[in-house]
Formats: sequence, structure tokens, C-alpha cells
Amino acid sequence: MEVALHPLRLKQLLHLAAASKPHFLFGNIRPLFTLRCSSSSAAGTAVVAGGRNRRPPSSATSTSDREAVRAIRIKKVQELRSKGLDPYAYKWERTHTADQLQEIYRNLGNGEELTTESDHVSIAGRIVARRAFGKLAFLTLRDDSGTIQLYCEKEKLISDQFENLKTLVDIGDILGASGSIKRTEKGELSVCLTSFSILTKSLLPLPDKYHGLTDIDKRYRQRYVDMIANPEVADTFRKRAKIISEIRKTVESAGFVEVETPVLQGAAGGAEARPFITYHNSLGQDLYLRIATELHLKRMLVGGFEKVYEIGRIFRNEGLSTRHNPEFTTIEMYEAYSDYESMMNMTEEIITRCALAVNGKLTLDYQGVEISLERPWRRETMHNLVKEATGIDFTKFGDDLTAAKEVVLQTLDIGRDNQTKSSIEACPSVGHLLNEVFELAVESQLLQPTFVLDYPLEVSPLAKPHRRHAGLTERFELFVCGREMANAFSELTDPLDQRERLEEQVRQHRKKNAALVSEASDTDNKNKDMDDGAYEVTLDEDFLTALEYGMPPASGLGLGIDRLVMLLTNSASIRDVIAFPVLKTQQ
Repeated sequence: MEVALHPLRLKQLLHLAAASKPHFLFGNIRPLFTLRCSSSSAAGTAVVAGGRNRRPPSSATSTSDREAVRAIRIKKVQELRSKGLDPYAYKWERTHTADQLQEIYRNLGNGEELTTESDHVSIAGRIVARRAFGKLAFLTLRDDSGTIQLYCEKEKLISDQFENLKTLVDIGDILGASGSIKRTEKGELSVCLTSFSILTKSLLPLPDKYHGLTDIDKRYRQRYVDMIANPEVADTFRKRAKIISEIRKTVESAGFVEVETPVLQGAAGGAEARPFITYHNSLGQDLYLRIATELHLKRMLVGGFEKVYEIGRIFRNEGLSTRHNPEFTTIEMYEAYSDYESMMNMTEEIITRCALAVNGKLTLDYQGVEISLERPWRRETMHNLVKEATGIDFTKFGDDLTAAKEVVLQTLDIGRDNQTKSSIEACPSVGHLLNEVFELAVESQLLQPTFVLDYPLEVSPLAKPHRRHAGLTERFELFVCGREMANAFSELTDPLDQRERLEEQVRQHRKKNAALVSEASDTDNKNKDMDDGAYEVTLDEDFLTALEYGMPPASGLGLGIDRLVMLLTNSASIRDVIAFPVLKTQQ
């Protein structure tokens, strides 16, 4: 049986609870009613002892109840100060974490208590659950390592500390606690409290433990609450930290040196992406947030470094999806006197070592698909993968773009998909068309780790020409679960060839912009079309100058860390692995 309290009565009871002893608890007997003032119950719930703790249908906290709880807790802050107690402490000396205590006393028997001086411990953390039974109370304390129970007896606490604990301590408060160690008859390791201090008084209520924080948008906006309410979320970010640490260990053990390159740049280069633009007042000029670290890392090779890498944030002013966030993290690395074969081996090494570090094995489940990271991974050319998936052999077309488009449109089941048809018809070369067909028909099918080799020259402006196949480059991309994970080249070092390719890229981009302007002028969506596709691309003349001083033969790799974390933590969205993802501002 459950009794739902009217909101007004809830506020009256809360006020009563704050001002005096909780009259609904009686002595040492089991309570008849337990009032749970959790954060997400709109009106609160009175639950008959022994009931199944069912909740009303709505778990959302109304603004009025939230403010009522906040007002009560502010009064408790004032009461603490009136008693000479600081509700926002400076520090706390602790001897152990919760996990350390669980490990040290794992063999302590049920009902045993240790009271020697060496077994007197001091811990600190957030209170995530509490129960009071007259002269006895149980609190669950969680710190960064785990949880432990606080066993609170009135007789063991001095003065009015027990009453303060019952009336002034709320779920969400951060406590420092000292006491001896015991294991209850039910097997729960506990700190038998002899003293405590409120280190931080929480003013806002947490989501209740039955429903948690389930609103996806709110979880991303208030990640701090998400991590409190859903501890597994914090575990994902611990794994992320471990993955980044393992990447550093792997590449530095191979002799790579970590360097830092500018985030603010005079020209946005190293990728085909729309940049964020800002303005520097003192310089009186526009600057761009970097869209890649590539060109400055190559400058380091020109300067004499032979193995360099950077782990850093990249910024691209493009769309949002489960795979894309405007700011994301990559590792880019460059090795002199090596080619793209070397980077395939390094990619395998980095990812397998990260998988073992966080999961202890090389097989994993990603969204219901079993993935094997056992080496070696499949290596196949883009031409062969397209031929395997569609039957189209692009080597037969030479430079005959018209014939290639006719075969593609006849072979692929496009139907009424006008957008796909337009994308195919807009391809300016056979190389672009090959890449388009790969993205349409092959990419999503590459579930197991696959290196896709030898991309067309037209879509790889920074890669070295293939030494055996004209029109192709020594480039690979790694795909897992139908997603690009890494991109690598044998780097282009010929400064004249590099200038020609980048100038052609600029021409093609301006041609595309002109087409967008023309198309938008014929529609009512001019501003939207322009915002989605039109932006300026400029040559990085200083990079071209650096190449003319001479860059050694080299290979380079870019690996998306966010997508790697998604894979190794079985996270469906990139927002699940970025602590504070970009979201539209709430009005």
C-alpha cells in the first residue's frame, strides 16, 4: 500500500522535519512510514514499511518542489552556521577510500567489529542513501572508488551529533566520517561512526534511485548530476582517461615525442571542413580554430623532428549526429623515413593495447555486434571492395566519367533517392565517383576491422602518389562497425605537386560555392543553403614554404579518440563519451 502526499502537505512535513525531530520515526522499532524526500518525486511518496517502494507514474521534480527543498536546505545551512559549524569545509584528513576499506577488510566475518586504534579510519564522500530507525541510522557514502556504509548509533556519537545527522544531513551532502570497522550481521562492511562533519551541504536534490536521471538532454546538459545518479557514466570517462594514457604509452615507447601546435591559426588547413572563425582585436584579423593538427606537425618534421605526435581538440563548424560533435579529440602522428605500411602496424598496436587495457580482451560487443580485434586485420583496396560489393570494376573506365556514371546509376538500386542520384551526377571525376560509390555501398558493411587502401588522388590532396598505380595514392582508412576510425598516408613531400593539388582543391571548392549560391538564389532557403555549405578555403602559404625547405619521406596517421572510446565502451553516441558535448542553448 502506498500513500501519495499532496504537494502542500509534503512542504508542511518537510518544514516540520527541518524544524524538529522526525515524529514519524519511533524508537528502535521498524518505522511505520518512511518519508523519502528525493529529488525526482513530484509530490513525495509515503511508503508503508515492507512495501515494494513503487513510485507514482511521474518521476519529474516540479520546479515548485525543487525550490521548496532548496529553501529548506538553505535554512539548514543557516542552522549549521548558528551552531558554529561550517557547512562548506576547507579540507578533511582521510585515511582510506571506500574501495581500499572493502579490500583490506574483505575477510572480516559477519557480525565482527574491530575497535583497535589501527582500525580507526577516516573517509569522505557523497551521501547517496540514508535510513533512520530511532537510535540507529544507516548512510551509504560514495567516493571516487566505490561505496561503503556508515553505521550510526546514537550512543557512539557525542553531544547532539546524532540528532544533527538525522535532521541536517540530506542525500547529496558530502560528509567526512571517522570510526571503527565492522561487518553487519547481513554482511555489509561498515564504518561504525564515532564522529562526522558536513563538508559540503547540497542545496539541490538528486534524482531518486528508482528512476535516476533518464532525460537524455538533461543528462548531457548536467553531466555532473548524470555522473552522480548513474555511476556507470563516470566509469566511461575513467576508461576514456585510461585509453588516452595507453595511447601515450604506446607511441612514446616507439620513440614519438609529444608536441603542441596552435589552436588559433591564420589559415584552416589539413582537412576539407568548415572552420570556426574568430577575430583577434589586437592583430585586427580573422583567425580560425584548427580543423586538423597535420600541417603544423609536418612543419616539425621539416624542422628536424623525426617522430612527433599530438593529442588535441579539433574544431569543425559542421553538423551534429551520434558520430559527430563540433569539437572532438584526435591523435595525429608523423614518422620520418616510413610509409603507410608502418602506420597500419602502429594503428593495430595502439587499438589492441587500448582494448586490453580497458577490457582485458580483444573480442568485444558493440551494440549487439561481436567485434574481433585479433591481428592481423583485413587489408583491401577500395577498388576491390567496391567491385566485391557492387560488381563494378572501376579500372575499366579510365577517365571516362560519363560511362562510369551510367554504369553506377544502372547498377545501384537508387530508386527515387534523388539526393543520392544528385551526389553521383555531381562527381567531377572518376576518382570522386569511386569514393562516392564506396561510401554508399561499402562503408556501412565493414563491421570487422578493415584497412581500406589506395584512395583516388582526387580525394587525397595530402597523400603521396601510389608508386605502382597511376591515379591512386598511398592512403588507408580504418573502418570498424561501418565507421571510419583512422586515416593515414605516405605523406606528400614534393612542394610543387602539393601546391598544384591544394590550388586545385581551392578551385573545386570555389566552384562548389558558386553552385550553392546559384542554387540558393532560385529558392527561398538562400541563407540556410549558404550556411550549410558555403565557406572560404585559402592556401596555407607558410606550409608550402616549409615544404620547399625539404621534408623527409614520412608517413602520418590521424586516429579519432572519441570514436575509439565509443567502440571500447560500447557507447552508441559520441555524446556519451564526451563529458560536456556541444548542445543548443536552452532559452
